[in-house]
Amino acid sequence: MTMKEAMRRRHTVRRYTDEPISANLIKELSGRIAQNNRTYGLNLTLVTGNCEGLGSMARVLLARGVNNYIILAGPDALDLDERLGYCGADMIIYAQTLGLNTWWVGGMFSKKGAQRNLSALSVKVNGVIVVGFGATQGVPHKSKTAAMISHYEGRAPQWFTDGVEALLYAPTALNKQPFMVRGKGNQVSISCGSGHFAGMDCGIGKYHFELGAGKEYFTWA
Repeated sequence: MTMKEAMRRRHTVRRYTDEPISANLIKELSGRIAQNNRTYGLNLTLVTGNCEGLGSMARVLLARGVNNYIILAGPDALDLDERLGYCGADMIIYAQTLGLNTWWVGGMFSKKGAQRNLSALSVKVNGVIVVGFGATQGVPHKSKTAAMISHYEGRAPQWFTDGVEALLYAPTALNKQPFMVRGKGNQVSISCGSGHFAGMDCGIGKYHFELGAGKEYFTWA
């Protein structure tokens, strides 16, 4: 399964089977995490065998069978949330290519529980991504249209259209899809509203647009 195929198939899954993630899959996930950490200066961490990173409300009301997750963490900086969003998007799609399901937990994770599983203590934690074998494959969320989240000056090239289509698959807080992407020539800009999740949403949006459009066709303005 390619990353683009996985992007289209991936949906939020909140309930999981008790099937453990194999050592081989853990190795694959850990390698991808290490690559993202090196490239983007982060401390993403894979945790297996406990649900401490999930808040008590999520465990009681929503989650079943959660025993593995990726902690979204890194040294505090102005652009940290955007980098976490970008690399988190890479991880959920990559996990899908491995036959795994995911749930991006932004508002109902346990910061203290996640920090107990980090070797680096002086980092900021801003969410976890549950990963495992889903009891279901999830369902598509209600989506905006391309016209609602994009504008291109003149006739849009195919790469821009493809990028916007990919952006519509991006997970966002409360499924709000707060993106507005604008293009002119080979220059593209993206805005993601305001609020606590804006930086994370921007990183997720940039990753999805790049995956759909192809990074070789444009530059971020």
